[in-house]
Amino acid sequence: MSVMTMAQALNSALDLALSDPRVVVMGEDIGSTGGVFRITDGLQQKHGEERVIDTPVAESGIVGAAFGMAVAGIRPIVEIQFMGFSYPAYDQVINHVARIRNRSRHRFTAPMVIRLPFGAGIGAAEHHSESTEAIYAHIPGLKVVVASTPENAKGLLLAAVDDPDPVIFMEPIRLYRAARGEVPSGRYTTPIGSAVVEQPGSDVSLVSYGAMMRETREAAAKLAEGGVSAEVIDVRTLVPLDADVIVSSVERTGRAVIVHEAPLTGGYGAEIVALIQERALYSLRAPVQRVTGWDVVVPLRLAERHYMPSVARIVSAAEHALEG
Repeated sequence: MSVMTMAQALNSALDLALSDPRVVVMGEDIGSTGGVFRITDGLQQKHGEERVIDTPVAESGIVGAAFGMAVAGIRPIVEIQFMGFSYPAYDQVINHVARIRNRSRHRFTAPMVIRLPFGAGIGAAEHHSESTEAIYAHIPGLKVVVASTPENAKGLLLAAVDDPDPVIFMEPIRLYRAARGEVPSGRYTTPIGSAVVEQPGSDVSLVSYGAMMRETREAAAKLAEGGVSAEVIDVRTLVPLDADVIVSSVERTGRAVIVHEAPLTGGYGAEIVALIQERALYSLRAPVQRVTGWDVVVPLRLAERHYMPSVARIVSAAEHALEG
């Protein structure tokens, strides 16, 4: 075990993945400078320019080239600098990457990973602070994974590289160096499609993912000061969603609060709410609460803290559920 930041854990995972000669890492400035967040720092020097490839500033071309590589048997890992920069490549993702298995009647697939740094909280404003995971979760043929700790970031990334299908791998920018924890030094994988109960509880289920896990954990601690036992669930994988863990939790507690920083309308939290009402309606003692970002573009730095879901808002939502 070593204590690592999330950035270091991801770097370790990429280094281990590159031990497979089929794997290549590609993206803008990832070789010579180690990427905009230095996640690939030192990898080109160690593995060479043909394995860690600096690309032009052309997201559609990057993903399109990686798709061709994947169909041909290579396992590319693509880095897009910010989630907001991924939209030019969305045509490639939705029309080709996600559909090749079905289109070819399983003769071909695209075993590739698209890494998307996402989320607000660093004062970078629009395009650099997007949290639009729902648009990728809506596309059949994609798996969508969201890391929240250094340990699961490394394990999930290695699992994504091993997966036979394309994986959208989302990395919360705010946690790159803010999250530290013990990480196994060798190779291991964290199962895709498996949520985890981080903290058991009996009064209310707090369900979140990515950077908002930090506020969710803090809210659980605040609620405990008032005698409320909150169960904390890290979803980790949006697609496939681990419905059993969430439903079992709500059946025990009878109340749920869903937390994410994406806007409310059409946000992924609505999918979780729908799941709960379909499978655990008669266990609910109060309506499910959602604590999310607002339905606006991520604002400039001075207003950003008003946009982000806060510990106080999560606590208030839980208390409102407990009144039911």
